[in-house]
Amino acid sequence: MLEPIKHECGIAHIRLRKPLQYYIDKYGSATYAVNKLYVMMKKQSNRGQDGVGVANIKMGVDPGKRYISRYRTINSEPVEEIFGKIAKKFNKAKKKEGYNPKSAKWLKNNMGFTGEAWLGHLRYGTHGANSIESCHPFLRQNNWRSRNLVMAGNFNMTNVDELFELLIELGQHPKEKTDTVTVMEKIGHFIDEENQRIFDKYKKKKDNFEITEIIENEMDLQRVLKRSFKDFDGGYAMVGLLGHGASFVVRDPHGIRPAYKYIDDEVIVVASEKQAIKAAFNVDYDKINEVQPGHALIVHKNGEYDETPIMKQKELKACSFERIYFSRGNDPEIYQERKQLGRLLVPQILKAINFDLRNTVFSYIPNSAEVSFLGMMQGLDDYLMEKQKEVIIDKKPSLDDIDQMLSFRPRVEKLVIKDAKLRTFIADDASRDDMVANVYDTTYEVIRKGVDTVVVIDDSIVRGTTLEKSILTMLDKLEPKKIVVVSSAPQIRYPDCYGIDMSKIREFVAFRAMLQLLKDRYKENLLDEAYHQILANLDSDNQANYVQQLYNQFTQEEISAKITEIIRPEGLKAELEVVYQTVDNLHKACPGNQGDWYFTGDYPTNGGMRVVNKAFVNFMEGKTVRAY
Repeated sequence: MLEPIKHECGIAHIRLRKPLQYYIDKYGSATYAVNKLYVMMKKQSNRGQDGVGVANIKMGVDPGKRYISRYRTINSEPVEEIFGKIAKKFNKAKKKEGYNPKSAKWLKNNMGFTGEAWLGHLRYGTHGANSIESCHPFLRQNNWRSRNLVMAGNFNMTNVDELFELLIELGQHPKEKTDTVTVMEKIGHFIDEENQRIFDKYKKKKDNFEITEIIENEMDLQRVLKRSFKDFDGGYAMVGLLGHGASFVVRDPHGIRPAYKYIDDEVIVVASEKQAIKAAFNVDYDKINEVQPGHALIVHKNGEYDETPIMKQKELKACSFERIYFSRGNDPEIYQERKQLGRLLVPQILKAINFDLRNTVFSYIPNSAEVSFLGMMQGLDDYLMEKQKEVIIDKKPSLDDIDQMLSFRPRVEKLVIKDAKLRTFIADDASRDDMVANVYDTTYEVIRKGVDTVVVIDDSIVRGTTLEKSILTMLDKLEPKKIVVVSSAPQIRYPDCYGIDMSKIREFVAFRAMLQLLKDRYKENLLDEAYHQILANLDSDNQANYVQQLYNQFTQEEISAKITEIIRPEGLKAELEVVYQTVDNLHKACPGNQGDWYFTGDYPTNGGMRVVNKAFVNFMEGKTVRAY
């Protein structure tokens, strides 16, 4: 993607189902779990580079011994830093008196990160300052083990104000007004209530020491989570560890955020991506399944588990951007879907080049668009094969002889090269733009000047600024007849509020194109009409997306044509055309991920509808703040 956007975080959870001594005896080391967690987090580094955190809980340690360990960092190469610090703990332990690496009891009593419950998190901050305090996992501490809560997640809530007020109604005094704090404190409140409920049940029958054990064994986490999550509006996959060793994973009822699980006799594992589990545990893909939307995967203190509903499951709206761009492309399903995205663009591309394959060069914008590019080329091969059949079998006339037709292959070149080492140090805008234009380079003398058309494919076009300021000017230096820019994603028209850094509607080139079309056709009054409709209904519990009616004035082709005008740099000599994927083809390529609100405006929750309307109000009022 030319204009990378910060997006969804990554989670990694491992729960050992047997005592630590079992893994020492079987695998020869106490590092079994930490090594697996490291692989899982490295394989999900694409999901977060703003910060990393790891937490671990020991089970069965004596009072007075620390049983919760946590490291967090926002430094560069954060995964290596965190696990390097954990490795130092193991090395320092060697110098302690009585060091015994084969004894789980000694290790637990003498060093951290030797517990059975693990939680890792990779953060992409979608807003706000990047500080260590923003890094997951978060910790809610208490002297009762079963009241301690460690949490991390991949989530954004659209109703933080409402959740904040609910905490106040519960009698709390929250220290921050963020979705992370409100979510954790709300869950923590009901964990406290569950502890108290069981304590009151036994306080006249057992002593407090006995009651502590009873609470840990009888705690009804399904009840806790049902009460905690009933008011949440957003997309989320959350993981929580309790101090006594129980854990839970909860996924939103629309399945917006991903969460995959693998379970065997030794481990229960959860991650944001299948590939992370596959790489760490070398299991077949068919043994890795999704945590069901609206469900909680609850692991009890004894290592037994349940996957149980805590909310009514709603229409599946898994994020389609996971398949287009966010997730690693070596997941076999995602790989095939990205190829299909490229293949389905072929009819539009052929029309854009006027079916002149002999005078067209195909390329891609590195590096994540490569798989869609492969699919596009396979689609062109299929098209050529059909044409060959028409001439050879159906005896249709052709300008080429049979030998020429059978030997022809579309021309492929690597035209766009990113110089990752080139940095823009100059502060003033004019100089910076000049430097940005040189971050990318091209391959010269492979385009026939004034004859060839250049087709380049990218994952998506969000703002269009890099195309305008760099790529198009660079490609124009090759002197092609025409440049066709292809997006394997549809037009991004609406903000996201479920975990992607796309909250300001004015930044989207599709929105700017729609505004210009309204102006060109003397329909700017529709902006004011939409603005006043939103203001009149902003507090409604059944919101409509009033921005959709503005886009509905125009066809996709009309908006694409206007985008072409907007991103065309001054002085560009070549003809230019921008081609976008259609929403229908997106759904064909990615049938399991139907979440498409950033393309269609069809948000799965009322909070999402409220966010898009608020974003439009901010635009109309000249505000540059986030809409949620």
